[in-house]
Amino acid sequence: MATGALLLATACTAAADAGSGTPRTGSAVASPTPPPSADPVVRAVPEAQWQKMKDAGMVRKGCPVTSPDQLLRVEINHHGFDGTIRRGVLVVNADTADTVLRVFTALFDAKFPIRGMKPLEEYGGDNTASLAADNTAAFNCHRANQINAPALESPHANGRAIDINPLENPWQDLRCKCWKPSAKHSARTEGKGKILEGGLVWRTFVDEGWVWQDIDVPDYMHFDTGYPSKPYAGPSAPAM
Repeated sequence: MATGALLLATACTAAADAGSGTPRTGSAVASPTPPPSADPVVRAVPEAQWQKMKDAGMVRKGCPVTSPDQLLRVEINHHGFDGTIRRGVLVVNADTADTVLRVFTALFDAKFPIRGMKPLEEYGGDNTASLAADNTAAFNCHRANQINAPALESPHANGRAIDINPLENPWQDLRCKCWKPSAKHSARTEGKGKILEGGLVWRTFVDEGWVWQDIDVPDYMHFDTGYPSKPYAGPSAPAM
């Protein structure tokens, strides 16, 4: 009789659990996978990286950045051209780190593709090599034969300029009357990774107070906070 009562109680409990939707002990409940995020982190420039910058000639006499405290390292995810998510690094002036974080978080959320994102010292400070690799980068006190502005006035040398997808968004070098790194994508037509006036990237930067092509020749890859280089002033005021 006791055995029958036990079986009846067990059956009732199981039925109650089934009716209430309560999982039985030991059953696995799948958790929803969180969507990927930009996962931005801002850090101080470590000593080893600072030394690599000096070794590459990016920090030298006549350049405006003389201390690692003037810069910050922004680590952030980006979508590659193949759809995979990669971790990138931008080294920028300390006064632009927050706006850079906001801009590239917005570009990540919009799934804008970026080929690569490495600091210039990874290319030995050679801007030509970085452009040829379609590398998105910021701070660099350019070499004398690669510079387009006096170092102290240069937005890049101050860490207040960013070049995005150079191959898809080239600039015109009047010294050779040629497009760099290539003329392949010089036409401003729709295309993967390209920057167009009024488009996603343009709106994101301009709304944050950045200037596009702050130069007298086409420079589609380039955004800065003003020339001669000046501290970041904040987001643009909305149009009335």
